[in-house]
Amino acid sequence: MGKLTGRTALVTGGSRGIGRAIAQRLGSEGALVGVHYASNEAAAKETVTAIEEAGGRAFAIRAELGVPGDADALWAAFDAHADGVDVLVNNAGVAGPGRIHEVTEADYDRVFAVNAKAPFFIVQKGLDRLRDGGRIVNVSSGVTKVAFPDMTSYAASKGAVEVLTLTLAQTLGARGITVNAVSPGTIETDIHPWMAIPEAKARAAAFSVFDRVGQPGDVADVVAFLASDDARWVTGQNIDVSGGSGLGI
Repeated sequence: MGKLTGRTALVTGGSRGIGRAIAQRLGSEGALVGVHYASNEAAAKETVTAIEEAGGRAFAIRAELGVPGDADALWAAFDAHADGVDVLVNNAGVAGPGRIHEVTEADYDRVFAVNAKAPFFIVQKGLDRLRDGGRIVNVSSGVTKVAFPDMTSYAASKGAVEVLTLTLAQTLGARGITVNAVSPGTIETDIHPWMAIPEAKARAAAFSVFDRVGQPGDVADVVAFLASDDARWVTGQNIDVSGGSGLGI
């Protein structure tokens, strides 16, 4: 039996990249996994199939985030498959490139709507579904630790997620619910096509003390720990999952 046998998890943005790795990892520990996606149904089905072929259980649900009513739509889709949730992973997000003078108001609103507002209301609307003793894991980013001018709005949105994590940990502690964040560094996924350029990948790898870029599984393993009983005494924390990126700066 896995550490999450008998529990139900929901991973937003679970169809690709880090989200897919998290969904598969939780599935391997015995959780029934809800794989959320916004538009790529094929990718979500691939993730579900991978979990099932490995002996796990999963289902896909679609809901666009960053639009009015997104949290209600997400939970309505989830309710068709499960009657409660034990592990909620707020992973879905959008990038927000651009220095402050390059970011439009529309771009800013979109980044905050998906990265900060959606997790807030997903938690709010999910409180009655989240079982006592449950787990919330928010995916932040290493860009909140150092100045990163090329991602100004994105970094600000993730900073909001980290403060939300602290607040929720205090609020939900009485129910035995832990709330933590993880902050990945540069992770090799299909949203970073520039990593196909050896020189660019080498520059990214140099930020880590291990001289490599991260893999989705590096993050998923930490999320699985936070989702388990092993992390029952850990809450309100932001775990750096960047391979020591920037330690020498």
